Amino acid sequence: MTAQINGFTNSDVRISTQELLQQIYAALDRGETDFEMVTSGQHDIGGPLWSADGKTLKFKVKNPGQRVGAFGLEGTQIIVEGSTPADAGWLNAGAELIIKGDSGDTTAHCAASGKIFVAGRVGTRSGSLMKHDPAFPSPELWVLKNTGSFAFEFMGGGTAIICGIDCDQYDSILGDRSCMGMVGGTIYVRGPVKNLPDDVWLLDLNAADINFLTAGLPIFLDHIERQQYLEFLTDFSQWHKISAKSEDERRLRKNMRPTMHEFRLGKWVDEGGIFGGLINDDYTHVAGLVNIGADRLKVPHWQNKAFCAPCEASCPSAIPTQDRINLLRQGKYKEAVELVLNYSPFPASVCGEVCPNPCMDACTRQFIDLPISMPELGKLSLEAKSPQPKADSGKKIAVIGGGPGGLSAAWQLRLLGHEPTVIEADTEVGGKLRQVIPTDRLPANSLTTEIDRIKKLGVKIKTNTAVDADSFKQLQSDYDAIVIASGAHTPVVIPFPGHERLVKGLEFLKQFNSGDKPTVGENVVVIGAGNAGMDVCLGAYAMGAKQVTAIDIQRPAAFQKEIDHFERLGGKIEWPVFTDKVDAQGLHTKDGRLLAADTIIISIGERPDLSYIPSEWLDERGMAAVDDCGQLTHAAGVFAIGDTIKPGLLTHAIGHGHDAADYIDSYLQGDKLVAKPKPITIPAENLSRELFRPHNRSRFNLTDATKETNRCLSCGTCRDCSMCLEACPEGAIHRDEKEDGGFEYVSDEQYCIGCGICAGICPCGIWGMEQMV
Repeated sequence: MTAQINGFTNSDVRISTQELLQQIYAALDRGETDFEMVTSGQHDIGGPLWSADGKTLKFKVKNPGQRVGAFGLEGTQIIVEGSTPADAGWLNAGAELIIKGDSGDTTAHCAASGKIFVAGRVGTRSGSLMKHDPAFPSPELWVLKNTGSFAFEFMGGGTAIICGIDCDQYDSILGDRSCMGMVGGTIYVRGPVKNLPDDVWLLDLNAADINFLTAGLPIFLDHIERQQYLEFLTDFSQWHKISAKSEDERRLRKNMRPTMHEFRLGKWVDEGGIFGGLINDDYTHVAGLVNIGADRLKVPHWQNKAFCAPCEASCPSAIPTQDRINLLRQGKYKEAVELVLNYSPFPASVCGEVCPNPCMDACTRQFIDLPISMPELGKLSLEAKSPQPKADSGKKIAVIGGGPGGLSAAWQLRLLGHEPTVIEADTEVGGKLRQVIPTDRLPANSLTTEIDRIKKLGVKIKTNTAVDADSFKQLQSDYDAIVIASGAHTPVVIPFPGHERLVKGLEFLKQFNSGDKPTVGENVVVIGAGNAGMDVCLGAYAMGAKQVTAIDIQRPAAFQKEIDHFERLGGKIEWPVFTDKVDAQGLHTKDGRLLAADTIIISIGERPDLSYIPSEWLDERGMAAVDDCGQLTHAAGVFAIGDTIKPGLLTHAIGHGHDAADYIDSYLQGDKLVAKPKPITIPAENLSRELFRPHNRSRFNLTDATKETNRCLSCGTCRDCSMCLEACPEGAIHRDEKEDGGFEYVSDEQYCIGCGICAGICPCGIWGMEQMV
């Protein structure tokens, strides 16, 4: 079946190149390999593309734009019915391009492989910079008529055949100033040529040349449907060959000129020279245009993990997803799902269910199609086994609060070999994960499974134990260090008239999640449209409300999916709305409106209750006053995390808990505490996004998170693809295996010329080019 691609909408409006390419990608995803295309100047048609099963891709195109067949790969055939504009076959890497008309300027520019057949003329600078890598078939450019001026500039390899049909009016079928700077390759010409540079030979054909043309001309003429010219073109007395002179041949011709060494000594540094008396140099060693070793201007360095991936840098828990996906790519599923437990004990509950995933907002893949699906990756680790803790240190740490931050700190402390005890005022640990978030957002099984994993690791837990000032002092006496992780559970209430009528959102959610079924009226107004506010709204509907309206003084901060869910239930959101007062009728706004309500719930945040520590330990906001390492400025060995120092996400608390555990470990060893440096994110320009084929966003459907290995760029971390090793023109890069099972790519300065191709081809941004010192 042939895919029909149209460059116009149904109403005959031209679509963009990007939209047309998306149609091609979608057809490839369906397994299509034959394409018929009616276009309107859309560019970049035909490459670089390939089929999943290796079948040949065939394109029949009418009216293409620039760069048709650019970057075309082996296994691609492009037939253009008519002429093409500039850059046809630019950087061709193996495709067969058949143009049944004229072709514009720079046809076959930089072509490295493949064949280009043109049934007419080609424009200026066609064939320039053609080259040949001996590892691949040589590029060929067949032209029925003639070329424009400056053709084959700096040609370094490949073969061009210019047949000179219908060119009697021209005194040169190669135009003017062709072959300038030519250093390699062969050009067969039929007809007159003029103004060739001294650096090339114009030769008669030998037997090998005739054999080549005899074999190739019938194929060329068949492709362009001009078989009538075969007998005419096989009169080889009309043909000549242009070849570049060797270095020795050029020198022989110019033997009257001084060598460069003689020129430098005679014209530069000798008496009367332009640098005479200023430079004392005999120029016995002069760096060439292409150099190795110390003569290179820049040198490559393999900078694996020198930079942080955007996802890791933006994750408050610092989870290196690129490492997790690299393990999956290597087939190490067990290691991959267990890796995340070194950073968070809640990969399924938080990453997989309730986190807003700032990592996805930073993911480089979003600029290609869609970000990597972090929630699905997180859920893979639900049943993962715990890492093995270090040997017991004998040190005891009290963790006040069994929310996600406290449990994270306890988890990490236990992995470090210490003995943490979580002290929780509620009947069970979990904090707001258990108390506040509805089970339709966080399945109970996920949370229970992950809390059980924490308990099995050896974390001690004391529930139904509130901490006051006296018991806190006792904890200081009984434990080697303390983590304050009691969170924020005191609802913020604005003291406008009637505020005593308000239901506090946190208390409502705690009752709702515990099964107490709090009573609400038919009309409910919720002050606050963040995620907690949306949870309150959904809870109000579940408790029988007929109409729920959420208001806020600013754009709602809730996740869009939570807002969409609420609105599907019939909920309304209004903003900006400023409350004037609350009475029996409902909520009165400052602009004079009445929002009638039986129940008004406020959910605009919470404050921590730190009454159990001395007031001088608090800052002006009523939060714990800590230094850059999270240690209280007035109490050595006491650390505070999460909402007790700054409002944040659940994942912020988890990350704080990890950091606190590391700082406590250093504190217990008597080390000076030094704040962790902020990781440096890899610059976007280091990455080669263009090497990855985009998926159609509207059709992409992830059914297996392990398949994200095909999409992750592995920013800043080598994915061991060996593209640098294969692409290095000098073969200077090799891969070294290490004793610990790792690897390293090394550039040998004996062969490396500092060209930077390794840095340009690396999809992960690992290779960096640095100035030679």
